[in-house]
Amino acid sequence: MTKEKPTGPTTTTPLHAVLTRRADAETCADPSSVMTLLGESDGTPGGFTSYRSSFAEGAAGAPAHFHTKASELFFVLSGSLRVLVGEEITTLGEGDFLAVPPRTPHAFAAASGAEADVLFVFTPGLGRFDYLRLLGRVMRGEADPKEIAESANRFDNHYVDSPVWRAALEGSA
Repeated sequence: MTKEKPTGPTTTTPLHAVLTRRADAETCADPSSVMTLLGESDGTPGGFTSYRSSFAEGAAGAPAHFHTKASELFFVLSGSLRVLVGEEITTLGEGDFLAVPPRTPHAFAAASGAEADVLFVFTPGLGRFDYLRLLGRVMRGEADPKEIAESANRFDNHYVDSPVWRAALEGSA
C-alpha cells in the first residue's frame, strides 16, 4: 500500500482570534462622531479592520473615495445613514447592511436630521486604525491635512470628486 502525498500546500498560517472588550477599546473623536476601534488583523489571510462610528445628527462621514484592494462593509446598528455608491445615493436604516466592493466610489454621512450608529468592516484591513488616528489628529489641528493625501496608497483610501455627492450635501444644508 502506498501513501498518497498531499497535492496542496503542507503548511498553514494559523489565524488568531481577536477579542476587544468594550472597556479596553480605543476611541477617536471629532466634533461630529466617535469611532470605537474594535479589532484589526491586517497582514494575515482573512485580515480585517472593524470599528464602530456614532455620528451626531446630520454629521458628515467620509467624502467620496474608493479602495483598490479592500471591500468596505456597513451595518447600521441604529439611526439612518445616507450613502453614495457609484452615482446612486440611498439611505440605510437600522438593520440594513451594505457591502461596497473594491474600486467603487462611495461616501457616507448621517442622514439629514438623524443620528447614525454604524459598524464598519474592511477586508483586508491594511492597518486602518492608523488612518483613523491620523484623521483625528488632522481634525484636531495636530497634523497637516496633506498627510491624508500622502497616505492614500498605504491605507488604500483614494479620494475622488463626486458632483452627485456634493449636490446631495448642499441640498441637506
